[in-house]
Amino acid sequence: MCRLTNWCVLGIVLSTCLSFSVAAAYTPNALQYLQPPSLPTFAQQPSRTRSIFSRFRDSLIRSIWSVDCDKNVQPTEAKTVSLGSNTPPPTVLASYGGDIVLRFNVSSAEEATALTEAINILFLDVWEFNSDWVDIRLSKGVVRFLPIACVNFHQILILQVPSLLGLLPPSLHHAQTPLIHDLAQAIFESYPSLTFDDPLRSHDSPRPFSPVLQTSENTDQTNIFFRDYQPLSVIIPWMRLLRSLFPTHVRMIDIGVSYEGRDIPALRVGVHPTNSDKPSGPRKTIIIAGGSHAREWISTSTVNYVAYSFITAYGKSKEMTKLLEEFDWVFIPTLNPDGYVYTWENDRLWRKNRQQTSLRFCKGVDLDHAYDFEWDHESHSANNPCSESFAGEAPFQGVEARRFANWARNETENGNVSIVGFMDLHSYSQQILYPYAYTCTVAPPTLEDLEELAIGLAKAIRTTDGEIYGVTAACEGSVINADQSSAPKKFFPRMESGGGSALDWFYHELNVKYSYQVKLRDTGSYGFLLPKKNIVPTGKEALSAIKYMGHFLLGNIGFEKGEGGEMRAQESLKPDSARKGIVPPEDGDEDGGEDEDREIISELRRRRRR
Repeated sequence: MCRLTNWCVLGIVLSTCLSFSVAAAYTPNALQYLQPPSLPTFAQQPSRTRSIFSRFRDSLIRSIWSVDCDKNVQPTEAKTVSLGSNTPPPTVLASYGGDIVLRFNVSSAEEATALTEAINILFLDVWEFNSDWVDIRLSKGVVRFLPIACVNFHQILILQVPSLLGLLPPSLHHAQTPLIHDLAQAIFESYPSLTFDDPLRSHDSPRPFSPVLQTSENTDQTNIFFRDYQPLSVIIPWMRLLRSLFPTHVRMIDIGVSYEGRDIPALRVGVHPTNSDKPSGPRKTIIIAGGSHAREWISTSTVNYVAYSFITAYGKSKEMTKLLEEFDWVFIPTLNPDGYVYTWENDRLWRKNRQQTSLRFCKGVDLDHAYDFEWDHESHSANNPCSESFAGEAPFQGVEARRFANWARNETENGNVSIVGFMDLHSYSQQILYPYAYTCTVAPPTLEDLEELAIGLAKAIRTTDGEIYGVTAACEGSVINADQSSAPKKFFPRMESGGGSALDWFYHELNVKYSYQVKLRDTGSYGFLLPKKNIVPTGKEALSAIKYMGHFLLGNIGFEKGEGGEMRAQESLKPDSARKGIVPPEDGDEDGGEDEDREIISELRRRRRR
């Protein structure tokens, strides 16, 4: 029998009390749902080889309660994965074996409140949410509850599903749909095909990627750089190569230095025609950024795709040449290089940066909640270092967010630059979001202009390949109005804080009138693990939207077919008309497109009336 020393107590607390006693102590509202619910049945997963800590903890439990934690458990030996096989390696299985992604459909204030509290209690990883659903990553459940003290490490994770459902009202017990059934396999498949392959294989075999630019009539299909996701060790040489090949209109700059000492690289693309008769004012600049959240690889690859398209089109396309002459374009593939590297080398689903917090075992700050405009430290998710949306202990504690803001402010104050547009690329859910993110009770001063351009961006994407992107204020990610005809609108609890966002900071602090956050593909089938076949299509969608933004800022509206089927902006006879109406429909738009535009416009007007 083990004496109740501090080590025993610590082992007991860590192994038995975290899921339920912490949950019960955290909020009285959750207690009413602590009944064994009717649980969905999932296939059992073989238990993993346990760590030293797990064996030590279980030995304590055996000594204190004389309980055999391995009873009725059939552990299997860790399988040796052959290099180049289709099975995830042990490192991936150790972190995400048995994990799934569930979508909860939320339809009432009670459900939204209970789900928010349960997420905070159990420190669940919220992947995405909007006004109708919430996607959550968690471990597979079992049909019955197991005694907390009689489980191994793998089964403690398994108990998260019944623990979650036990905290939710009965209406949510069957209101969830599995989106990803085998997360470890999905993670494995998201890496380039040779990431886990034999490092000693023949050097004569084809390389998985290369920074070499391809010359072909169809660069989308022959440029090997966009056939797969690329690590930072490939992206940076590729950026340097672009600077070397196109010195007339490309410069490589550094936005700042990350927490771990990496440069935050960017490409500044633009042409400055010399005209001594025309005085030169501040250079109009549009910033396209990605990778604030490390696991959102599609945002990084999309910034690269758009940058490459702009750079290589100069002098070949009148449309693109005009945009490069009128604006400087700053392309930042990843604002979070430390986190991005970590997703490649350690944890594919890491979200935050990599700086140390007040808790040694919980690293990272969510950079998109770290800005000082309406910074939020009150919500549970924002003030907990273990939360995926931890905002830091003070505004701008996130190193990369602070460096980015300082760079942008210095550009406007000392660099003869006027930032006229900002687009922050994220994933996923296919939405065009405009300010404000921190609240829906305050309307931005230029709301109608923001909505007008947002609708145009969504339409530009739809005319590219038919994909539908929603248009809404960033604050409405978790707002539901059960009765659409009633007023005022009902505000349900947010799954995470909206304060301290880059979107709001650029709009309010730097007065960037056209600031947007664009959430790229998809709508949940793959989430952050979007297959590589989507890199080019997503890049084309973003390219169409960004070109539309440039033409909108020049006073051009509408679209027409150019030579070769290229979509190009149509010059308006009255430049000011871009501010007087919504983008007119064009011939050849897909069926239902015009009706959808009218519905969006009607909905936005109805919101303003309320």
